[in-house]
Amino acid sequence: MCFLCELFTRFSLYFKVYNRAKRFYLCFMLPILHDSLHLLSKLSFRRVLNFSQVIVSYYLTRWLKRPIQWGLPVTVSIEPTTACNLRCPECPSGLRAFSRETGNLKSDFFRKTIDSLHRDLIFLIFYFQGEPYINPQFLDMVNYAHKKRIYTITSTNGHFLSDENARKTVESGLDRLIISVDGTSQETYEQYRIGGNLENVLQGARNMVKWKKKLGSRKPYLIFQFLVVRPNEHQIPEIFRLAREIGIDEVKLKTAQVYDYENGNDLIPTLNQYARYRQKKDGKWELKSGLANHCWKLWHACVITWDGLVVPCCFDKDATHRLGDLKNSDFRSIWQGGAYKTFRQSLLKGRDQIDICQNCSEGCTVWA
Repeated sequence: MCFLCELFTRFSLYFKVYNRAKRFYLCFMLPILHDSLHLLSKLSFRRVLNFSQVIVSYYLTRWLKRPIQWGLPVTVSIEPTTACNLRCPECPSGLRAFSRETGNLKSDFFRKTIDSLHRDLIFLIFYFQGEPYINPQFLDMVNYAHKKRIYTITSTNGHFLSDENARKTVESGLDRLIISVDGTSQETYEQYRIGGNLENVLQGARNMVKWKKKLGSRKPYLIFQFLVVRPNEHQIPEIFRLAREIGIDEVKLKTAQVYDYENGNDLIPTLNQYARYRQKKDGKWELKSGLANHCWKLWHACVITWDGLVVPCCFDKDATHRLGDLKNSDFRSIWQGGAYKTFRQSLLKGRDQIDICQNCSEGCTVWA
């Protein structure tokens, strides 16, 4: 009898482990696998060749200590709008604090830009500053890029994912949707997402899951992005539970950029692994990651503002390092031009001397 009980207990345990593993695979690993295969389907011989040229030129640059740039960007971020409905305290859009011109990306300019880049481009990120869904032509532009077989990504605060917009988003062909959910209770959420309503965001996420199922689509791949700050760090386990309940494919824990950190800041988490900064012996704070004098982003990616300015990366939020203007020049001449070469050279000489590099998050993102 004891032997049978032991056998039954072990069988029950194995069955539970199998079911848990199966649930984990179906809930998390299967969507990741589908997304990866979908990304691979976007590749062409020309895109792979271009990517190879970019990688080789980047490592040659690091080896020879002089800027060499072959190929065109693999990833481009383009800004649908600078407008936002929220007032997040560490965001120029939220603070309404831009010194550059603000406005919406125009679809004819977007199409012209994509027509010149799409043969070599793999990723197109519809985001820089602002809330993309505020641009009324946003999903039409997504669909245009989708027809060019580019892998499309956007990031949203989630307040515009109405039932209709959720359906249109799935129909647009968008490949990845990042939804910012920086708290699991309204009280915590609104401490950073000032003016936001958490329930609206969660309902928007449910709408996305619903329309994916209704339309039989595996896209877009849905991510909850949780910006870890001191007020919400205790809710990290809860965001994973919420994601599972709603049917989100992945949770991304992101470290927060803080502009005024030297004297400490109430947003810096107490959990060290989620903080970009550390306290020194003299009580001052510093960036944890070292600033090596090379940067992969500057070789494989760039940012285009809504009005056609080409800037090095997403840390140049006010477009102070303007490397070209697509209203006056074609992209290739900008990418290979003198301004870009000079900027790459200055980066190799001393990244700590470039303002936008001094608070860089490269290597500071946590995936879960």
